[in-house]
Amino acid sequence: MTVDDLWFLADEARQRAEQAYHRLRRSHADADYLEPVHTRRVSRRHFRTLASRVKSTGTPYGVHTVVRRRDDEILLVRHEGVDLWVLPGGGVDGDDEGFTEAARRELAEEAGISADYGGLAMATRIDIRCDGHQTWGVMPVYRARADEAAELSVNDPDEEISAARWFRVSELPADTRDRDDLLSWYDHVAGD
Repeated sequence: MTVDDLWFLADEARQRAEQAYHRLRRSHADADYLEPVHTRRVSRRHFRTLASRVKSTGTPYGVHTVVRRRDDEILLVRHEGVDLWVLPGGGVDGDDEGFTEAARRELAEEAGISADYGGLAMATRIDIRCDGHQTWGVMPVYRARADEAAELSVNDPDEEISAARWFRVSELPADTRDRDDLLSWYDHVAGD
């Protein structure tokens, strides 16, 4: 009889997720952010990949930024790997890069701009499940404002992002990942 190493990996990932989540909550204790929850049922191979990421950084899908321009526009990037419009963002590079630094770096790579960061918009919990195994990770989504004259340009070293565009909130594409979360967040902060 062999012991399933995924159980150990899932447990280690869960511990790291809890640490990352509590650190995030402490550093944004005064912030008014949303906490959506999503469940992802994945293959065994993908479970191992996501749990390994969570074990390393606390987050399965990295960090993201919801960037506003004017009051009614949000920046989205086209991610060819998932064939969806998504918020700019991605993985954290090891223990030396913090969540905010990773968000800024990813925004520069995927949209070619910098922005004024204003704190946390969402701390999304991602529950990950596969064949009786489960773990979770946190996906921080920061909020930022960009200058109206900022020109977008994609320089993604991973070559996953093919376009960056501003969308009016009322006209977000139907194929926007986590569209309902974005709309809920926008309704929550409307008038800021």
